[in-house]
Order: sequence, then structure tokens, then C-alpha cells
Amino acid sequence: MDFGNFMREVRENAHQTLLAAAAGLEVSRQVIMRMEEGSPTKLTKPLIGLLLDHYGAAPEVCEEALRLWSEIADQDKVAKAQGNSKGFWKAYTDQVAPSFPRFLRLEGAANRIILHQPTIVPGLLQTPEYRRAIIRIDEPDLSAVNVERLLELVARRQTRLSEKAFRLEVLVSEAVLRNRPGSPKVMADQLRWIAEAGQRENLSIRVLPFAIGPHRGLTIQPFTLLDFPKGSSGISLPTVVYVEGALGSLYHERAEEIDQYRQAIAAMQAVALTETDTRDMVLALAKEYAA
Repeated sequence: MDFGNFMREVRENAHQTLLAAAAGLEVSRQVIMRMEEGSPTKLTKPLIGLLLDHYGAAPEVCEEALRLWSEIADQDKVAKAQGNSKGFWKAYTDQVAPSFPRFLRLEGAANRIILHQPTIVPGLLQTPEYRRAIIRIDEPDLSAVNVERLLELVARRQTRLSEKAFRLEVLVSEAVLRNRPGSPKVMADQLRWIAEAGQRENLSIRVLPFAIGPHRGLTIQPFTLLDFPKGSSGISLPTVVYVEGALGSLYHERAEEIDQYRQAIAAMQAVALTETDTRDMVLALAKEYAA
């Protein structure tokens, strides 16, 4: 369980409302809400301690909460060392859904990500023009300035692909390659980019082709499984699965839930094209788009 969810559970076990918790710490209700959502706040370790005292939390609960808080602090130190002081995504929180900053923080801390996408190219692999086309579909009235900010956010996220200690494994349906949110040129450029990116040692891209018939990927929503390295305490954050939804998102953290997603991943990997065959398909379709 991550820090935000843990603190929400502690508050609920103490039968405290968000308003009561905020009053006890003399902060706004929004501060407590943002903390529990995993969004950035100005709460410090001493203030977290005071909040736990207000909840009447047991010593072992306080110890675990502060350990989780320290893990976040460790992640921020890593981000700063990488040139992403305090998490680059914090500058873009006004441009994304309320629940998405938590995902961005987890994405920035993970050392291995496995994702499944049945309809569109995943954000970490999108070219600027492809992303621009997606934004036009989702938010046709968005200002040009805010469109550019969203493009900047994608570009910043993609810097992780250059980190040797980071690994990304992608499973996509053939539909991802054939769906056309943009022009043929946009699609051709996007697929060529995917083919080139797939040659990186820390990146695996595999397609689930139509020809294989029924498979697990047909009945499961887009999801991202995130594994984390050990922090300075020698303990790593537990694996998290993020499930995308049109009207909201879900985070799965229980061991049995994670196991189900790992089984789904294994089932899809068993029938997906090899990386080489995937690249051949991607380049062939890119050629068709460019014709």
C-alpha cells in the first residue's frame, strides 16, 4: 500500500472525516484530500507525525506511515539527482485528472513497467503529433497553450526510456497500429518511431495480432503494472497496478490482485508476436501509411 492510501485507511479507522482531520492539523480539507490521493502537498514529516497523533494511531502504525513517507522522500531525492527536482510532473498537475499525479509519481519511481494497451499507442511511446491528435479527440476545445503543456508532459515522461536502470515492457493489440487518430503521415511517423524505440535494450514491444483469435487481452482493460527498486531502508514499495478508465482510474495493490494481472501478462506474452516479428509488422504498416 502506498502512503496516500495508508493515511486514508488510518483516518477512516479513526472515524475521522476529511474536515475533522484538516481541523486537527489546522490545514484545509483539500490538503488532506491531496495527500491521500498521492498529489503533492507541503506537509512535512513533523506535520505527518502530528496528524498521526491526532488520529490516535498506534506506534506500529505511525512507524509504517513514516516509513512510507520516507520512501516518497527518497524518490524525490532520486528525481532531483536525475534533474527532475521534486518530480517534474508537479508543474503539470493543473493539466491532468485529479488521480493522475499519483500515477505520474509512481511511474517516475518504478524501475520496471509492464503495460497493456488495446486501442491507442501508450503515452510513453507517443510521438508529439500522435499525442496532439489524441488531445484533439479528448479535449477539442483545449487552448493551444495547454495542448503544448500536455505535449511537454509526455516528453518529460519519455526521458525515462533513456535510463539504463529502467525497463519498459509493452503489449499492444494490432488494433493500436491500425486505429487512426491522426493522418496517414502521423501514423507512419508514429509506427517508425515505435520500430526504432523497440531496438533499445531496456524496451520490449510486442503485438497481439488479430490472427491469434481469442486471447486474454480482449477482455481486460488497459493497465500498467509498476515494480519498484529498494529504497535506502532496503525495502521496496509493493507492486501497483494502475487501470485506466474513461471516468476514473483504479489502483490495485493486494497480492491476489497483482497475481491476477501477472497471470494475464503471462497469457498475453505466450501468444504475442516476438519483438522481431512485431518490428516487421510495425514497419510494414508504416510503409502502408506512407504510400
